[in-house]
Amino acid sequence: MRRVVFNQKGGVGKSSIACNLAAVSASQGYHTLLVDLDAQANSSHYLSGCTGPDIPTGIADFFKQILAGGAAGKKARPPIHETPFDNLHLITATPELADLQPKLEAKHKINKLRKLLDGLSSEYERIYLDTPPALNFFTVSALIAADRCLIPFDCDSFSRQALYGLLDEIAELQGDHNELLMVEGIVVNQFQPRAALPQQMIAELLAEGLPVLPTYLMSSVRMRESHEACTPLIYFDPRHKLSQQFVELHDLLEGRG
Repeated sequence: MRRVVFNQKGGVGKSSIACNLAAVSASQGYHTLLVDLDAQANSSHYLSGCTGPDIPTGIADFFKQILAGGAAGKKARPPIHETPFDNLHLITATPELADLQPKLEAKHKINKLRKLLDGLSSEYERIYLDTPPALNFFTVSALIAADRCLIPFDCDSFSRQALYGLLDEIAELQGDHNELLMVEGIVVNQFQPRAALPQQMIAELLAEGLPVLPTYLMSSVRMRESHEACTPLIYFDPRHKLSQQFVELHDLLEGRG
């Protein structure tokens, strides 16, 4: 299983959702890999505790090998790092991804990530991909490489308008590059159950037939504290309601919910 977490809008919780679902997966015994494709490297920091120049090389090294061509390109493989959490490994992102992007686009290397993950699928039962907040080379590579897609949604009017265009873009990519990609659903994030607007907006999306998942992730300061501690919620505070919502969402996606 290869699951990409994607939304072009920033601040909707892509990294938090990808990392916490991957951590739940690992805690349940699945050999799990998270691939960070965002030059901001938020997932890399969250799962490793490293920041800035201290983040070890990762996916950028793989793409540099691809650009080099020859024998190095044919055998390209990024460093894979252990995290402090059992069964959870990480391919990091670093800011140099931004400089590599135009070179990779010019060389038409859009399918290289899929070939890499094809090879890694025998080693990892679950692979999660965190993406930049833009439909760029790395995001398209992830959508081509994945077989499932989750869309975070934070219940505001700007997110709603962006959602329709995003679904159209995914549908076009499915037709052109990856007909096996399945949109698993829209994940409501930072949900405030006492506010009327989120309830109304969710009801309208459901009435339109959009695939809103029934587990809503609440807004909580505990998430920010988890970020600060560089420890996913299932390890940071497993009994917290938001931690249990991530478990519920994970089990729903695994067909156990």
